[in-house]
Amino acid sequence: MVWVITGDGDALSIGGNHVIHSMRRNVDINLVMFNNRIYGLTKGQASPTSEFGKRTKSTPLGSVDTPIMPLTIALAAEASFVARSVDTHTEHLQGTLERAGRHKGSSLVEVLQNCNIFNDGAWRDFTERDVREDRMLILEHGKPMIFGKDRDKGIRLSGLQPEVVTIGQDGVTEADILVHDEQAEEPYLALMLSRMFWPAFPVPVGVLRAVARPTHDRLIDEQIAAAIAKSGHGDLEGILKGGETWTVE
Repeated sequence: MVWVITGDGDALSIGGNHVIHSMRRNVDINLVMFNNRIYGLTKGQASPTSEFGKRTKSTPLGSVDTPIMPLTIALAAEASFVARSVDTHTEHLQGTLERAGRHKGSSLVEVLQNCNIFNDGAWRDFTERDVREDRMLILEHGKPMIFGKDRDKGIRLSGLQPEVVTIGQDGVTEADILVHDEQAEEPYLALMLSRMFWPAFPVPVGVLRAVARPTHDRLIDEQIAAAIAKSGHGDLEGILKGGETWTVE
């Protein structure tokens, strides 16, 4: 198992292909991606997650690029563990990283991080103590998606779309609220959650998906063992000296 610490710019721009293919191969890597919506280490250029219209040193008139949704990318690449936490929510972050560390296979944890210098308050609208209960959704496997200071808000499916409802109004009961299933065989629910964001929805944090599938190294080892069982150990010298040869004068 390897831990990789990276940022939204490095992981989703110049390192994008590495992330995608390590996830699809289920390499046993824990990727922790700090997302502050900016290139913080290189003095404040727009990053792949910078919001549309963001004014930065590289986009003085506002970014015209559609921002990437990191968890959607990870799920599309078939990552077997996908989660999100917040830098200042220390207990939740610790628990999320512990779960990622215990997972066998590819994991991506997006950590919503503030950048005091170049993008202060990147996530303040929903992470501050006085608003986060109403604007964030803490995901727990097997439990209904309920949130709010009074625990009276929830996520319900309306056709194929999620919607925010109030329990006790318009006949809505807790039985109507969508139950989280991080272990679902198909990632449809996780994909929906990965695209929910403030202000239209509370921001989901926690484990979106955690499924077991063979790791890349295990599959390679099994393939090698099967080849040896069928043909015996290879003879590298014989291969190099076998077949047609010729002498170059």
